[in-house]
Amino acid sequence: MKTSATARRITAAATAALALTAWPVLTPQGATAHAAVPSTLSLTIKNTSGRSEPLYIYDLGTLLTNASRPQGWADANGTFHQWPAGANPPAPAPDASIAGPANGQSMTIKIPRFSGRIYFSFGQKLVFKLATGGLVQPAVQNPSDPNRNILFNWSEYTLDDGGLYINSTQVDMFSAPYAVGVKNTAGTVKNTGHLKTGGYNGFFNALKGQPGGWGNLIQTRSDGTILRALSPAHGLETGALPASTMDDYVNRVWQKYSTSTLTVTPFENEPGNKFYGRVSGNTMNFTNSSGAFATSFQKPDADSIFGCHKLLDAPNDRVRGAISRTLCAGFNRSTLLTNSNQPDTSAADFYKDVVTNHYSRKIHAQMADGKAYGFAFDDVGHFESLVSDANPEQAYMTLDPFN
Repeated sequence: MKTSATARRITAAATAALALTAWPVLTPQGATAHAAVPSTLSLTIKNTSGRSEPLYIYDLGTLLTNASRPQGWADANGTFHQWPAGANPPAPAPDASIAGPANGQSMTIKIPRFSGRIYFSFGQKLVFKLATGGLVQPAVQNPSDPNRNILFNWSEYTLDDGGLYINSTQVDMFSAPYAVGVKNTAGTVKNTGHLKTGGYNGFFNALKGQPGGWGNLIQTRSDGTILRALSPAHGLETGALPASTMDDYVNRVWQKYSTSTLTVTPFENEPGNKFYGRVSGNTMNFTNSSGAFATSFQKPDADSIFGCHKLLDAPNDRVRGAISRTLCAGFNRSTLLTNSNQPDTSAADFYKDVVTNHYSRKIHAQMADGKAYGFAFDDVGHFESLVSDANPEQAYMTLDPFN
C-alpha cells in the first residue's frame, strides 16, 4: 500500500473486467487498530435521484478479516458470501443484488470489512461473471459488454483497522450522480461527491462542446438516455479520442526541460526530499539531492498520461512511484510548463493550457466542493473526492438528481 498522500488512491481504471484480487487496500501502511472500528458498519443509502426505475445495490470485495483474503459479496445484513469457482469461458456469478430504496426513500445495510466496491444500477440488474481468475466486472468501453446499456455507477471503499475510506470516483467514467459520507463516533459528518445545482447536465453539455473529440466520450442508449461519459483513457481505447491528444503539450514539456530543470518534491511532509529532472533525447532523467541517478521516464503518450500507467508507471516505492504520480498530475492538469516546481497544488493553475485533460477539468468545475477523482492520481495536492475517518459510526451514500 502506498505510504504517501496517494495511500488512499483508488486505481479504478486498472480493475475493469479484472478479478477482484486487483483491488487495493486503501488504508495507509502502518495504520493502527481503533477500538471504535466495528466488524460491520451501517451504510444508509438515500435515493433522491428522481428516477422511477427499480434500484439495485451490490457490495463486492475482498474480505479483510480473513488472512486468505477471499473474494465475494455481502448481503444487506453484512454477511459475507464467497464466490464459487470460476470457469472458462466465464460463468454467471450468483445474484448478489440487494433491492434498493425507491425514489425519495432510504434504506440502511451493513457493510463488512472489505476493500471493494458498492455498485448501484437503475432499471436492470448488473451482469457479473466468474472467470478462473475471479470476478469479471463491467467494462462498458467494450461495446459488447452486457452492461453497456445499463445506467449504473459505483463507489469504492475500505473498512479495516484504520477506519473507513470511501470515495466518489470518476476515474473510469462519469455517470449516475452520487455522494458519499461518514459520521464518526463524535458525531462529526464529512461528505463529498455532490454536484452543483445543474452540474450533471452542465458537465455533459460542456463535454459536448469541447473541440477535439471530447464529446465522443459520451455513451447514450437507443432511447436517448445519457448513460455516461467514458474517461479519456477509455476514450483512447475505443477510438473516441485520437492517440495524439496530448502530443503537443508533451512536446512542449520535453522542449522546456531539455534546457531547464524540473524539480519534484513528492512528499509534502518531506520538503527536503527533492528530485531533479532534465530531458535528453526521448528520456527525462531524474537525480536525487546528492546528484545520483534516481530514475528515468520515456516521453509519455496520451494513454500513459490519462491512465497514469505504462510509460508513467507508479510502483509502490519512494522514488519512481513518487515522481511518476507527480508527473501524472502535472500532465493531466497541464501545470508542467507554468511551474517548474512540482507538484503544483494551486487549483487556480490547473487545466489552463488548451491541451489538457478536459474531462477531469469539466468534472471538477461542476463539483460542489471542487473535489473529484478525474484521474487516478487526482489526490496529489488533496483534490480527490474521498472521505475517511479512523472512528466511523455510520456511512452514507446519496443518489442525487440528474439535473
